[in-house]
Amino acid sequence: MLVPLSWLREYVEWDLSVEELAEVLTLAGLEVTHIERIGDWWDRDAIRVGRITGVHAHPNADRLVLVDVDDGAPETERVVTGAPNVVRYRDVDPPPTLKVAFARAGAVLVDAYAEDRPRPRRKLKRSKIRGVRSNGMVCSELELGLSEEHEGILELPADAPAGQPLTQYLRDEVLELDLTPDMARGLSMVGVAREVAALTGGALRTAAHASDAARAAGEPAHARVELDIADADLCSRYAAMVIEEIEVGPSPAWMQQRLLRAGMRPINNIVDITNYVMLEWGQPLHAFDLALLERRSQEAGSDRPRITIRTARSGETLRTLDDVERELTPEMLLITDALGPIAIAGVMGGADTEVSEATTSILLESATFEGINNRRTAQALRLHSEASHRFTRSVPQELAPLAARRAAQLLCELAGGRIQGALVDAYPRPAPVPTICLTAGEVNRQLGMELSLARIQEALESLDIACETQADYPPELAAQGRFGLHRRNGEPLLVCTPPWHRLDLRIPADLTEEVARAVGYENVGFSYMPDEVPGHPPNAMLDTEERIRDILSGVGLQEIIGYTWSSPRNHRKLTEHAGVPAPEFVRLANPSSPERSVLRRDLLVTALEHLAFNLRFEDRAAVFEIGLEFLPDEATAPFPQERRRLQLTLTGARGPTHFEAPQTEASFDYYDLKGILDTLFERLGVEDRIRYRTAQDIRYGPYCAAIELDGQAIGLAGELHPQPRRAFGLPDQRVAIANLALPPLVAPAWSVRRIMPISPYPEVIEDLAFQVDMGIQAQQVADAIRQGGGDPLIQLELFDIYTGAPLPEGSKSLAYRVTYQSATHSLSEKEIARIRRRIVQAVERDTGAVLRTG
Repeated sequence: MLVPLSWLREYVEWDLSVEELAEVLTLAGLEVTHIERIGDWWDRDAIRVGRITGVHAHPNADRLVLVDVDDGAPETERVVTGAPNVVRYRDVDPPPTLKVAFARAGAVLVDAYAEDRPRPRRKLKRSKIRGVRSNGMVCSELELGLSEEHEGILELPADAPAGQPLTQYLRDEVLELDLTPDMARGLSMVGVAREVAALTGGALRTAAHASDAARAAGEPAHARVELDIADADLCSRYAAMVIEEIEVGPSPAWMQQRLLRAGMRPINNIVDITNYVMLEWGQPLHAFDLALLERRSQEAGSDRPRITIRTARSGETLRTLDDVERELTPEMLLITDALGPIAIAGVMGGADTEVSEATTSILLESATFEGINNRRTAQALRLHSEASHRFTRSVPQELAPLAARRAAQLLCELAGGRIQGALVDAYPRPAPVPTICLTAGEVNRQLGMELSLARIQEALESLDIACETQADYPPELAAQGRFGLHRRNGEPLLVCTPPWHRLDLRIPADLTEEVARAVGYENVGFSYMPDEVPGHPPNAMLDTEERIRDILSGVGLQEIIGYTWSSPRNHRKLTEHAGVPAPEFVRLANPSSPERSVLRRDLLVTALEHLAFNLRFEDRAAVFEIGLEFLPDEATAPFPQERRRLQLTLTGARGPTHFEAPQTEASFDYYDLKGILDTLFERLGVEDRIRYRTAQDIRYGPYCAAIELDGQAIGLAGELHPQPRRAFGLPDQRVAIANLALPPLVAPAWSVRRIMPISPYPEVIEDLAFQVDMGIQAQQVADAIRQGGGDPLIQLELFDIYTGAPLPEGSKSLAYRVTYQSATHSLSEKEIARIRRRIVQAVERDTGAVLRTG
């Protein structure tokens, strides 16, 4: 919410600097994130309010004019301009009464023609334009930094004092408020004014803006339009007024300036007035062209428009004001007439009843719509408007007639309108007024303060909360038996009634918070605990995850944190090439977008989404993610089954390319991935319990291994199948992936690994090569070697795999480097031969392999 202080002063006065006011509001919960100072850089002497005294034809250009400007100097200044809103007055006699912003040569202005953003400021120089000297400029909003408008010059109100420095006349400060949903009352100027009045003690002036000065005339409005609320749960109040004889045109300069400073673009006086009242009071409004409504009702065979507020029917569509045909679903609330939808309630109007330059009569809508339904509709249609922003945070019902009458008053004053008949007000479901009880003991208990009941009452009444001291609960509350507070015996009660504009006050704790805001959060007391804060119990899962993060980061991987939300389509990309049916998903009841409608089943989907986005900018990725996978499970319904997993993903070059060492074949593959996994398992202390087995999975290509811990499968590692890679739009390069279950890897942080003593005796290293069938895995041979080698075998490494002549077809050679060592003595030749013999026998027995001797 943008709050121009010049506008805010219309409702309340305060005796604080802008910085002090911002601090007061922030400490009270209305956070001020930025202060924009409009006009503080304008030169007081060089940029002034000017009065145009004459507009003459340019001798050498048809599209330019010569303008005489009086800016308070002894002599008027003649400048050249091509602004269309000045050119139209060429040679008009008498000259127009037009007030403008006039800058003399030497003034610093925004360069309207600069391509850089933000646009730079440049000093205005004397110049000749088509042969005529120009010593100044009549300025547009863009050149003054007020907006991006540059089609014409800025027109000031007729009462602007010519010769006054523009910074004195137009300078303003604008507060930018970052409001939480419970501070929706701050989404209006009057709402902010109420807060300022309560916090500073200033007098609030809103009565004049809420008056019913413009009274109805002629036949009752009921004779022109009927209202029918078909769903009172979604629309609790709908007020409408008929205003005739309006003239559509630009709104006055003062209103346009206020709208611009509040972040809204002026359009015409009708739309601007509805937006102005929305910003003023917080009640969204909408204007329908009444003649178009009447024409539609005649086509339907009705004598007058009948406005029905109902939910959409199957197959209904509406072309909205942004000229988009939108499909409507049965959950969406609509404003309809006899021919169908004319607006999406609280979101956007329809193009078929839009106000145009030809409009002479309007139906003004002011309604109260249910917030949750409005939010769902806006999200489903991706239509987030200023109106829906307010409705989703709830708008008081009492605002509907007040805002309608305020807008009608402005329409009469600024658009020549005439109110036709009284307000039509359909109000099927008035909101109950809550009664809330409070005690001084409860407030002080929650705040840690010592406030008297009188001080609490004073704080609440400063916020328009009606309070009355009573000895016991009111009968209507006593019958319910639920009060929401602790009360000492005989303690007097403060019975409170929130004002109509405070929908957020419903329970005693809400009032306690208001007391804290009124007395100042900085004055809330604090106390120390009587004892030390107990330490948290050990969490082995978190400790293990942190160790995994440290290990993987240490070997060069980068952690990513992906969305837990995904789409069924991206999951199907992993398996559709194999014709596997789509799996079941845990679906979100209220997804943020169609692309994020389910909880992910597989961390691999998140990893590939990450690659698809980032490989547009990078040529490599080495990442990991620790997160949850969600599977629907009847045993845990309505909650999903959650699996804690680790996902590793490698693709592209092993290392960054260098201009002196261009990258060729050195790209990540399965063996890089296995090396990282081996390092991880070794540093987690489980390397001796890990085994790799050949596996098959439709998501993986020819390289796929099942990883087992103590004989139990904990995950897969391999290379991504080419079909999913292409489905995600990834480059034509290998993608090495691994997905592991985390719970089996969990170990307490205090667990220690057994350290083997260092032997002082020499190692003996030899190479053993075995001829095996192609179907035998290297892991099987390694297991047999370890079994046969026993304790003296301290290290084993596969260093070569060979196929081809002179080996028979269907066989391969696996070469291992083995290291023997004893902790008690130097190994003799006989001992080494005996160990070798046991190894060969074990390998032959378990795998059928034979030792190669040539």
